Amino acid sequence: MPSFGDQVTGRGPRRGLRADAQRNYDQLVSAAREVFAEHGVDAPLDEIARRAGIGNATMYRHFPTRRELIIAAYADEVAALCADGTALSAAESADEALFEWLRSFVAHVATKRELALAIPPDRDDQRSTLFDRWHEAMRATASTLLTRAQRAGTVRADVAVSDLLTLVNGIAVASTDPEQIERCLTLLRRGIEA
Repeated sequence: MPSFGDQVTGRGPRRGLRADAQRNYDQLVSAAREVFAEHGVDAPLDEIARRAGIGNATMYRHFPTRRELIIAAYADEVAALCADGTALSAAESADEALFEWLRSFVAHVATKRELALAIPPDRDDQRSTLFDRWHEAMRATASTLLTRAQRAGTVRADVAVSDLLTLVNGIAVASTDPEQIERCLTLLRRGIEA
């Protein structure tokens, strides 16, 4: 079973897992992401195991509780979002890369928020630790892209990453209309252009 630290990081090999166990783990997390996106976090766990092509007993060995599966699925979502940011940091246009990632961030908040909020609190306060680490990973990704755009001279130097993420998070939470989201991102972009 993965350690608490592995659940925070999301992707990558879990220490001590054989290749077949790692494959099963990855298939379960992938299936969980799909099923939770389609049916919500209360979807039957049997459906996740079925979609992964893995028996229930194997699923419960990896994820003894729904909570652990939700954590792994959300950690993988955060890891994917941050990996997209890393890939975009090599894009030719620094401001286009920043705003492409911010669009992905808006989609992440709008569609994955329920998944994150479904993680129940626990006595050890691991949930707060997880949220802090996930938020820090997203903030670090945004910071890298923002700094690059500022160095390129396309974004104002006085824009702070925390302010930028607060504004974009507000857009994600306040609107479900894709056209309005795009208009708001355009207004934000005009407001922070150098």
